[in-house]
Amino acid sequence: MKNNWWKILAVLLLVFTVVAGMLSDVPRLAILNETVRNLYFHVPMWFGMILILLVSVAYSIKYLRNPTVKNDVIAFEAAKVGILFGVLGIVTGMEWAKFTWGEYWSNDPKQNASAIGLLIYFAYLVLRSSFNEQQQRARISAVYNIFAFAALIPLLFILPRLTDSLHPGNGGNPGFNTYDMDSSLRMVFYPAVLGWTLLGIWIVNVKSRLEILRQRLYETV
Repeated sequence: MKNNWWKILAVLLLVFTVVAGMLSDVPRLAILNETVRNLYFHVPMWFGMILILLVSVAYSIKYLRNPTVKNDVIAFEAAKVGILFGVLGIVTGMEWAKFTWGEYWSNDPKQNASAIGLLIYFAYLVLRSSFNEQQQRARISAVYNIFAFAALIPLLFILPRLTDSLHPGNGGNPGFNTYDMDSSLRMVFYPAVLGWTLLGIWIVNVKSRLEILRQRLYETV
């Protein structure tokens, strides 16, 4: 029970996020209106994606220093969960864009950069599947994973700020925290970030343990 406290916390935070996100009062903002509730889903999923991909990179670095199956498996499973969160972030962002910008995809710099970042990570999955030998696959994938994350950060946080953008916080367009993210939004937003991130870590934990067990069973057959 002592080791599972963070899992219980994840469930409680996500239940709170969904219930409060749907039922709590939100500021009446021009254009956004009720869609501002997506702030509790779209943005925290991207935060979770970044943090989980950071975990993946950390284990890729650990693998290069200490090439164990565990380090490789955790790096790979974390990358897959990070990609999942990225896809969910894109989808929820497209839904939000439809209501606020008038179309699902408007070639906004942030949208395009996010899509490019995900394509880089899809290439990571393809790269891993192209090698049969475990150590070669793990070593090359670890190196690629490090460079993929190094490319993702400027794509998401630097390049969109250098040009005009409809996305809050980019291209001179103020972000929520600078003009309209009041205390009622923060009370749900920050728990949502923590809840979605813990959920991602939980999924990585379960999938990694299953994959390590599968490989051990395969070796004994």
